[in-house]
Parts: sequence; C-alpha cells; structure tokens
Amino acid sequence: MKSKPPPAASATTPALEVNISGDLASVDVMHQGRLVTIMRNQNPDNAINPEYAKTARKCPPFCIQPSELAPGVKTIAELEVLHFLKKTSDGDTSMLVIDSRTGAWVEKGVIPGVVNIPWDTLDIGKSDTVAVQDILENQLGVRRRDGFLDFDKAKTLVLFCNGSWCGQSPTTIKGLLKIGYPAHKILWYRGGMQDWESLGLTTLKPADN
Repeated sequence: MKSKPPPAASATTPALEVNISGDLASVDVMHQGRLVTIMRNQNPDNAINPEYAKTARKCPPFCIQPSELAPGVKTIAELEVLHFLKKTSDGDTSMLVIDSRTGAWVEKGVIPGVVNIPWDTLDIGKSDTVAVQDILENQLGVRRRDGFLDFDKAKTLVLFCNGSWCGQSPTTIKGLLKIGYPAHKILWYRGGMQDWESLGLTTLKPADN
C-alpha cells in the first residue's frame, strides 16, 4: 500500500492564528479511547521543548541518519503522519503508527494516536522470540503459515523515534526488512519528535492519558 497525499486528513476549517497548513487547522485523533485534537501551539512565545534543544548528542549512538533509510522504505513528514493518524483513528485497521522509543523517552511526551512498541522489544534476533512473535502476529498482522512468515495481510507501518539523530526506529525497520517485511509497507518519519516538537504540534505526557 502506498501513501496518498495528506490533505484529506483535515478535521477543521482554518480559524486559528497558527494553522498546520493553509487549509488545515487541526486534526482530531483517538488516543487510548479518547478524542484528542492535534494542532500547533498558538502562543507566539512558545519555544521548543528543552529535551529536543540539544545539538551535541554524542555519536555513537546518536548519529545522523540518512534521508533514505533502505530501498523501498518511503521517508515522510508531518502532514503524511497526520494523514495516517486520521485514518487509523477513523477505524482503518490496515495501518499502524508506531513510536519506537523506549519508556524513558516516552515519558517526555508522545504524539497522540500512536502505538508505542519500543525498539528493544522488537529487535529482531536479539529480543525475546516469543515476545517478537506476539507483536508480529497480534499488532502488525503477520501470520505464520507452514513454518514461514506470511506478510500478505501485514499492516502498513509508520515508524518514528526522536529524530534524524536517533537510531531506535531505524533499528526496528532494518530488523523487519531482514525477516521479509515488505518495504513498501513501511514508512519512516525521519524527523520524529524533534521536528514534531519544533513545529509546536500537540503532544501528551503519559499523565495526560
């Protein structure tokens, strides 16, 4: 499944000072059973979350990722992420938006409407085999048939982590590709939380859930 242009994700007619795009003010998504409106911060003095203001994170492990992670895996940005979040919130079960970050990072804030599957629980070949199989079958739609993995009904995945300097979602994506997950069913939000926060888009803390 290939992604489509995101404008259809709109939920409201622009009526704010700071819109998401020229014809999109906000997007309503479901987050853990409740409706959440994603919009940009309206305070003109709002600044980026200090957690994402650092520019000298040590590499490794915080090394800059390429713009193209792997052949066939499409790199997307915020409007496309909103498009997928809207579709999943509207009941489309053929796709999933995944936050690959570990718990300590999730505590700092999450994008409404996503599912958290930490990279270290889906580190193919290193994580617990039973746990990996459970995630593949019960969350990603992969089936085991005659000893082989069947990806015919596997979900289209959008994965992200902290940003272009973060290797958590890339590790998950590369692992999925190694076991045969179709590249055209994987999309990567390279900007992640760094770019999301820099644009003043809505985030939630676990305490808000």
